[in-house]
Amino acid sequence: MKTLLEVRDLHARYGNTQVLHGLNLDVAEGQVTALLGANGAGKTTTLRALCQLMVQTTGSIKLAGEAIDTRNTEQIARAGVGHVPDGRGTFMALTTEENLRLGAFSRPSRDGVADDMEKVYQYFPRLRERHAQQAGTLSGGEQQMLAIGRALMGRPRLLLLDEPSFGLAPLVVKDIFAIMRRINQEQGVSILLVEQNAKLALDIADTAYLLETGRVVLSGPSSDMRNNDAVRRAYLGE
Repeated sequence: MKTLLEVRDLHARYGNTQVLHGLNLDVAEGQVTALLGANGAGKTTTLRALCQLMVQTTGSIKLAGEAIDTRNTEQIARAGVGHVPDGRGTFMALTTEENLRLGAFSRPSRDGVADDMEKVYQYFPRLRERHAQQAGTLSGGEQQMLAIGRALMGRPRLLLLDEPSFGLAPLVVKDIFAIMRRINQEQGVSILLVEQNAKLALDIADTAYLLETGRVVLSGPSSDMRNNDAVRRAYLGE
C-alpha cells in the first residue's frame, strides 16, 4: 500500500508548552487511519501541526513524497489536505451554499465546482434542503455535515477529521460515519480521524495509532488494536 502522508519526528508546541514529542505516523493512500487517546494526549495538536495551524513545529511532514512542513496553511490546503477542525469552523452568518462555495477557494480553477457541490448534496441530502439557510441556524449534526462537505469542496487527497461525533446524537453519528466511509471508498480520499469514541473510530479505520502525552505508544491494524487488552480496558470499556 502506497504511503500518502509520512510524518517523522514531529514536535509541536504552543509557545513554551511542548505537546508533541517526536511523533511518527503514516497514512496509506485510500485508507482510514485513526488517532486514539485521552483528552490532552495531543490528537488535535497533531492535526493542527499537519496544517501548520496555530502551533510551532519541527520535524518532517511529507504528502505524496513532497515536503509540506515548510508551507503555510493555505499552501497545504492547495496541496490536497482538507481539515475539519474541532468546533467545525462553520461560518455562521453565511448560508449553507455559501459555506460550501468557500470550501473551493483553494482550487486553482472553478471548473467542476457545481458538480462537486452536487456530490456533497448527494452525500448529505439535508444540506440540499438547507442550501439557502443561514449556517448558524442548522442543527449540530447538520453543521458537522456542512463542515465535512466544505472540506470536500477543496478536492482533498487527505481529509483530517477532528472529533466528528462530538455533541451529536447517536443516530446522527452513525449516519455521518457511514457517509465518511462511503466518501473514502467511492472517492478514494484518505482520512486521518481523531475520535474520542475509540469503538467508533476502530469500526471505520483500517489502522490506528494510540497517543499518550504527545507520543505514539501503540499502533497497528484496527483489528489488532481492538483486540489489545490494554486498549479494550482503557478505551473500549470492556
